[in-house]
Amino acid sequence: MTQLKQYKYSITPIIGSVILYVLLAYFSKRSDFLNLLLLYSGLFYCAWHIIKATKSNFWALAGIGVFFRLLFLPSIPNLSQDFYRFLWDGQIVTWLQNPYVFTPEQYVNLESEAAYNNFGVSISNARELVKGMGELNASHYSNYPPINQLCFAIAAFFAKSSILGSVIALRVIIIAADIGILYFGKKLLEKLNLPVKNIFWYFLNPFIIIELTGNLHFEGVMLFFVVWSLYLLHEKKWFWAAVLMGVSVSVKLLPLLFLPLLFKHLLLNQNKLTEPEMSGGADTLHVRKMVLFYAVTLITVALTFAPFLSAAFISNFAATISLWFQNFEFNASVYYIIRWIGYQTVGWNIIETVGKILPLIVITLILYLAFFRRNTTTQQLITAILLAVSFYFLLATTVHPWYIATPLLLSVFTRYKFPIIWSFMVLFSYSAYGVEGFSENLGLVALEYIVVIGVAAYELVIKKPLQFLDTEKV
Repeated sequence: MTQLKQYKYSITPIIGSVILYVLLAYFSKRSDFLNLLLLYSGLFYCAWHIIKATKSNFWALAGIGVFFRLLFLPSIPNLSQDFYRFLWDGQIVTWLQNPYVFTPEQYVNLESEAAYNNFGVSISNARELVKGMGELNASHYSNYPPINQLCFAIAAFFAKSSILGSVIALRVIIIAADIGILYFGKKLLEKLNLPVKNIFWYFLNPFIIIELTGNLHFEGVMLFFVVWSLYLLHEKKWFWAAVLMGVSVSVKLLPLLFLPLLFKHLLLNQNKLTEPEMSGGADTLHVRKMVLFYAVTLITVALTFAPFLSAAFISNFAATISLWFQNFEFNASVYYIIRWIGYQTVGWNIIETVGKILPLIVITLILYLAFFRRNTTTQQLITAILLAVSFYFLLATTVHPWYIATPLLLSVFTRYKFPIIWSFMVLFSYSAYGVEGFSENLGLVALEYIVVIGVAAYELVIKKPLQFLDTEKV
C-alpha cells in the first residue's frame, strides 16, 4: 500500500516533466525568455516532488533520469549554437588534420577545392555549420582540448555528414557520462557515509538535463572523469586517479584549478599523519608518491595534446583562451561591479586590465585553500574544490550557464546547497537573448547573484544547509 501511495504521488510530476521537457526541447526558442522561465520553474518543481515522493528508490530515480534524457535524443539544440563548432572540429579530426590551426571563417572564405588544397580537409555542410555556429565562433580558433575533440570525431565518424546523426552521437556520449557520474557518485557517497539520494540533485536536476544532454555541453564528460578520479583517490589508488584527473583536464581545462588543492590531501592522507607530525618530516616514499601523482597527471595531459603540438597550435590555443579573460563578458558578477567603477573613474571598459588581475586573485585564494586549510579527508578536499571553483566563477568575466554543472556536482558530496539554487538562478542569464539581439539585463544578473551569494553566505557563516533541499529530510 505504501508503494502504491508513493507511486501515486510521483506519477503526476513525472508526466508533468515529460510534457515540459518535450515543449522545451522541440517547441521553445532561446529568445522567448518568459516561456523558458515558466518551463524551467515547472521542471524544478516537478524534480523536487519526484525526489521527495520516491524517497530511497535509487533505481526508480535512475530510470526516470535516463528516460528524461532520452526525450531529447532526436532534437536539435535550441538554446546553444556551440554544437555546430563541435561538428566542425569533429570532421577535421576524422581527416587526421589539426583542428587548432585554422578558423572556420578562413576555410569558407575559399572555394571548396582551394580550401581542400590549403587545409587538407573537405568539410560537409561547411557553410551551414558556419552559419549555425555564428560569426564570433567562426572567427576564432578552436579552444576545445583533445579528449573533447575525440568525442567530436567519434560523432563525425559514425554520422558522416548528417547534422542530426552527429547530434545524436554526441548526446549518447553525454548521457553515458552522466550514467557514469551516477555510478561513481553513488559509490563515493556510500564511502563517505552520505545519503545516496544526494546524487539525484545532479542526475535529476533539470539544469543538467537541459544544458548537458539538451544543449550538448561536455562538462558532464569532464565531471565523469573527475568523480571517478576522486573515488579512486579515496580508495588510495593514486596512479589511476592521476591518469583520470589528467584525462578530465583534456576534456575541459577547469580541473587544472583542482591540482594545488590536492597537495595536503595527498601528503597527509597518504601518510596517515597529522599536521603536527608533518612538521617533523614526511616519509620519503609517500612524498615521492605525491610528486608522482602530479607527474602522472601532467604527463597524461601532455600525451593527449602531443598529436596536435606545433608552434601554430601553441600560439592559436593560447590566444583563444586569453579571449575568455580579456575580451568576452557574459553573466559576470564581481567583474560587472568593477567594470562599472572603471567607467565612472577612467571612462572606458577596463576588461583587458581586470582580466589579467582577477585570475591572480583566484590563484591566490586557491593557494590559500591548498596550504592553510585542512584538506586531509575526501570530503574536506571536495569542499575546498567547491569553494575554489565557486570563487573562480564569481570573479570570472564570462559565466555560461553550463559552467555551474561543476559546483553543482561537487556540492552533493558536501553539506552546501547553494549550487542547487545557482543551477536554477543561472537561467536568468538567458534573458540576454532577445528577439532583437543580444542585450544583457543587468537587473536580472544582479538578482541571480544576490540570491546565490546570499544563500552561500548563509551556509558558510551560519553553517546550516537549506532544510527544504536536505535529502535526509525528504
